[in-house]
Amino acid sequence: MPTSNRRRFLLSAAAAAGGRKHPNLVIILADDLGYGDVACYNPQSKIPTPNVDRLATEGVRFVDAHTPCGVCSPTRYGLLTGCYPWRSELKEQVLWPYDKPLIGKERLTLPKMLKTAGYSTACIGKWHLGWDWATTDGSKVNSLVKIGDPQRPIRDEFAKKIRYDRPIAEGPITRGFDSYFGVDLPNFPPYTFIENDRVTVLPTEQKPEAMFGWPGAMAPGWRLENVLPEVTRRAVQHIRRQSKRPEPYFLYLPLTAPHTPIAPDDEFLGQTKAGKYGDFVHQVDWTVGQVMEAIRQSGSAENTIVLFTSDNGPENLTYPVLRDFGHASAGPLRGAKRMLWEGGHRVPFMAWGRGVPKGKTEREIICLTDIMTTVANLVGHKLPPNAAEDSYDIGPALFGRPRSRPIREATVHHSMNNEYGLRQGDWVLIESKNGGGGTAEPDWWRQMHGIQQDDQPAALYHLVEDLGEGKNLYSQYPDRVKAMRALLEKYKSEGRSVTR
Repeated sequence: MPTSNRRRFLLSAAAAAGGRKHPNLVIILADDLGYGDVACYNPQSKIPTPNVDRLATEGVRFVDAHTPCGVCSPTRYGLLTGCYPWRSELKEQVLWPYDKPLIGKERLTLPKMLKTAGYSTACIGKWHLGWDWATTDGSKVNSLVKIGDPQRPIRDEFAKKIRYDRPIAEGPITRGFDSYFGVDLPNFPPYTFIENDRVTVLPTEQKPEAMFGWPGAMAPGWRLENVLPEVTRRAVQHIRRQSKRPEPYFLYLPLTAPHTPIAPDDEFLGQTKAGKYGDFVHQVDWTVGQVMEAIRQSGSAENTIVLFTSDNGPENLTYPVLRDFGHASAGPLRGAKRMLWEGGHRVPFMAWGRGVPKGKTEREIICLTDIMTTVANLVGHKLPPNAAEDSYDIGPALFGRPRSRPIREATVHHSMNNEYGLRQGDWVLIESKNGGGGTAEPDWWRQMHGIQQDDQPAALYHLVEDLGEGKNLYSQYPDRVKAMRALLEKYKSEGRSVTR
């Protein structure tokens, strides 16, 4: 009997005998959700988020959780591999239409690991980690343009050669997932759903100019407003189906919202005091509620763990939301998506379910790369030396176990522009003059918060005393800056930040 089948047989036998199997695992990854968008993180939020708030009430709410980068493709890489994304081929930007896969074929991923422990694995939602598209002449876009380089004219010309009627190679089902349903991005072609390695409807039309997004092929009748509801429906169906099976399941649910295009379904319009953006966030909360209700109704809630978080901070468009509606998507934090300031990468993070304490606020500093090692230890999988190089076990914080020192020695932050920061204890060093995101905050925002531009080559902040990062202490603590720079360079040169 093959090893994988034998593991499934043993798990099924244990379940039938009343044994305690591994918990189901659901990871809900919102897209561009800010630290202050969720009411339990921001009492002044203008957006009702009762379902996400309930996760915090019934589980653990982390207040110092970080993404490995300020943008999405890199963060998804880090979450699924446990490795900082700047160690990959993509040093800056994100993947653009038709880019090749970012995760190497031989790289151990979270779903690959869980399959060895007898799990079924599924990804439903936004992939944005690259594909190998079939073309009329066998050519690849990255022979013409570097991965992560937008070059729209080149990519648009290349798109004319894509065979959407052929299988799409090297996607999620080749990186550890048994099944996949979703879109690459809601604002990238092709504008059609993909199931496993095929489009569900051939994109025989072109996206209208009036519709938000990169130009390209579109399925007839495609509506942006339909994407999140369909992803939600598929996730609920999957949970109900898999809960009846003996083996545990892993569902990775990377949502498409509240990332642009801001496209809430009609029933959510006008439901918040933060405009259309707020309505879209409210719909994300609805999705969380639908998923949690499916888990509870399935009878498997006592043997399921749910993690909810976001891939980076809120988009720059939320500055007008603050100006016009008084809603701060980043809460008390400075910065937004793409940036090294806290608002670019400090995100909501909640854990709920089996073994997780109820109603606890956790101040441990964590990174989304830590999910890999934490889950490996949970299911008893010994990670090889060439995997999860930047992943710590945050199980003690997740399950309320005592610890005598911080879990992480330090945490590397990374911007869209390939600039770095380092968090160590209460201090953060930012190796950038403008936050590393290419676009600083509006002048009126800095004036509102009393922040003045300075001429220092980098920035050092003490986050306990200055969470809003308005007082640069770089010139006052040269020894600390030197030590933190040395540790950052050590992490870079050694190829890992965790030793096993």
